[in-house]
Amino acid sequence: MFPTAMLLNRKDAMTLRTVVNKEHFEFLAKQIFLAALEVHKNLGPGLLESVYEFALLKELQLRKISSLYQVKVPLFYKGHDTGKEFFVDILVENEIIIEIKAAELIHPVHIAQVLSYLKLADKRMGFLINFNVPMMKEGFKRLVNNY
Repeated sequence: MFPTAMLLNRKDAMTLRTVVNKEHFEFLAKQIFLAALEVHKNLGPGLLESVYEFALLKELQLRKISSLYQVKVPLFYKGHDTGKEFFVDILVENEIIIEIKAAELIHPVHIAQVLSYLKLADKRMGFLINFNVPMMKEGFKRLVNNY
């Protein structure tokens, strides 16, 4: 006997896709945290953002997670190209934005920056990672947009 194919209606198919996507997002979120933890363990606080960006990118690549750095995103306003652009520090699997900081304090404007990037780039999840902290969990902030 051959197994019967499971037929899903459109709503069930979309629900299943959402569950699979969320599982993948959660897997990536965990890997991003573990990668940041590894970078922080090896380098510690006090270096430049560019150093942490390189190290985190390398750590993600070692984990076979597709990542790009300094990704240019064009800025549109009501469907019109403004001719302006912003740069995402790291874009993971074309889905998750990572903004890296090496600051004494994270201010509300840093959080607003990531939330704006998520909205403007139409991405659902982002992380604000501040490496200038004694313990990495203090510098790791997860942000979402319609997740």
